[in-house]
Amino acid sequence: MFVLELTYTAPLDAVDAVLPDHVAWLEEQYEKGVFLASGRKNPRDGGVIMAVAEDRAFIERLVASDPFAVAGVCAYRVTEFIATKTAPELARHRQTLD
Repeated sequence: MFVLELTYTAPLDAVDAVLPDHVAWLEEQYEKGVFLASGRKNPRDGGVIMAVAEDRAFIERLVASDPFAVAGVCAYRVTEFIATKTAPELARHRQTLD
């Protein structure tokens, strides 16, 4: 499982200009089952996405395709973790330690 932390690197008006494309990109990832949750940070200086994927390389390619990243209005920090415990709704994403 991955935590994707976005930090805005441009003024909010530049971020907002790309927001519709970013939201469409988010929706596409939800439809594919990659994203589990997402939202703005408070204060609004970026966002957070919870994602599932087989490997970090896939996630790195994915975040590079985000319209925010393409437009240069955000930077990503990708944190991978092993989700050994989850809420019942996320049970299918539980992992075991090797």
